[in-house]
Amino acid sequence: MAAKHRRVVTGHDEGGRSIILTDGYALNSKTLVAAGGLQRTELWEARSAPADNRGNRDAAAETTELEPQWGGNIFRIVEYPPDSVRLKTIDPSAHFGVAADRSGKYHRGMHKTNTIDYVIILSGEIYAVMEEGEVLLRSGDTLIQRGTNHAWSNRSDQPCVIAFVMVSALPLV
Repeated sequence: MAAKHRRVVTGHDEGGRSIILTDGYALNSKTLVAAGGLQRTELWEARSAPADNRGNRDAAAETTELEPQWGGNIFRIVEYPPDSVRLKTIDPSAHFGVAADRSGKYHRGMHKTNTIDYVIILSGEIYAVMEEGEVLLRSGDTLIQRGTNHAWSNRSDQPCVIAFVMVSALPLV
């Protein structure tokens, strides 16, 4: 069963005073079959920097892509099933599109985005796999992913839940 994530969003009333706009479960959550059954929950998206805090539109209600729009950022939670489950159904080209690594030399989830990602492991454990080397990350650990070709490999028998803040970045040559 898909996990639910509470999301509290603040805003302003007609008089400009601060208010709680929403307090409940994030609604934009889906299981991505082509990604091997991982669950992605969108918490917020800013389509520019600086972000525009005017209005009370729910910026997470719309479907988002893998990467934020140019100049923007995405805040999301992803739950990775164990590789023993995920690798049976992952379709890298369908999920990652042009970001997929097609060399076949690495993990089937290898991909590269034009982002800097601030990553926090919320629960479980997962390997961050690079073209050269890998590191095991556990609950509470952080990783700064800087536009590298990478994959997430959950070799345990439990899901791993990760929070991502993805910020658009200049493409590497």
